[in-house]
Amino acid sequence: MVRVGILGFAHGHVMSFGGRWISSPELGVKIVAGWDHDRTRAESSCAALGGAEVMESAEALVARADIDAVVVASETLYHPELCELAAKAGKTIICYKPLALTLADADRIVSTVEKYGVPFTVGYQMRVDPQNIKIKELIESGTIGDIYMYRRRHGLATHTWAGFEKTWHADPKLNRDIFADDSSHPIDMLNWLFGVPETVMAELTTMANPKVKNDNGVALFKYKNGLIAEISCYFTCSAAEITTEVYGSRGTIQQYFGDAPSTRLPHGTEGLKYFVEGDTDWRLSGIPSPAGHGERIAAQAGAFADFLHGCRPPICSVYEARDSLKMVLACYLSSQTGQRVRIDDPRLYDI
Repeated sequence: MVRVGILGFAHGHVMSFGGRWISSPELGVKIVAGWDHDRTRAESSCAALGGAEVMESAEALVARADIDAVVVASETLYHPELCELAAKAGKTIICYKPLALTLADADRIVSTVEKYGVPFTVGYQMRVDPQNIKIKELIESGTIGDIYMYRRRHGLATHTWAGFEKTWHADPKLNRDIFADDSSHPIDMLNWLFGVPETVMAELTTMANPKVKNDNGVALFKYKNGLIAEISCYFTCSAAEITTEVYGSRGTIQQYFGDAPSTRLPHGTEGLKYFVEGDTDWRLSGIPSPAGHGERIAAQAGAFADFLHGCRPPICSVYEARDSLKMVLACYLSSQTGQRVRIDDPRLYDI
């Protein structure tokens, strides 16, 4: 049994996969205690997670000998200090996405992990989704040939959420903005599928509410081999269907129902299909799409448990997470300057 403490409950996904740990004892993860700088949030969250003990401080939580690992799910601003605190105490760390707000903070976390040598992963749901894993297998196996074009549409309907502008997600100090927070999902998936691109051209805009910055953004990443990858993020998206498109020299991959807006309305379960030249129809993956996106979030519990038990490598290493952050920050630099930006541009440290 791996005994876990939660450092912050701002990233609400911890409630989903944490709840799955509780309801699935066979996963071998027990939530012992939790802390949050917001005492009320800590109390309600710990109560919902099986009555975990509420700790007075993060220091007190990581000092406990009966805690083997921590989940850092605080506001993104606090990730560096909480990761360092946990690493000094020798705890295994799951840091929920994104890694950090700035590249300097990401470097600090990398140095911390290297210094203390603790097992560390960043939690990115898209890397453990069964359909996405199948997409990666189809790409790497050459089933549809050389890949020419990739597109991921990713959305949320935050413009319809009452009071969203008052949440920490829209606070530039705590989270930068919604694009920084949530575009990191599909941008990291791109990194996972193809590695780090050479350049990006991006446009970010604020449309629905001036208090919720950068609620729409499109980025065109280009790879050395010529592959163009489009990441389109619409946080003003009420409903959708298709999420992922991959076009190759010998075929096509299409995925539907892969995010929250696309599972909001009634939909089928056959969300992933692919066509190979020579066939007369689509091939179906046979991997069912969940009824709602919350099921995808909760399903991370199994992969996280395997990591905590040492049965699998990090879902996303600290180095991969830093690269994904570079890709996100390069979108900001491109949008601000109107330039095509290299992912290794030193100006990213100023973003």
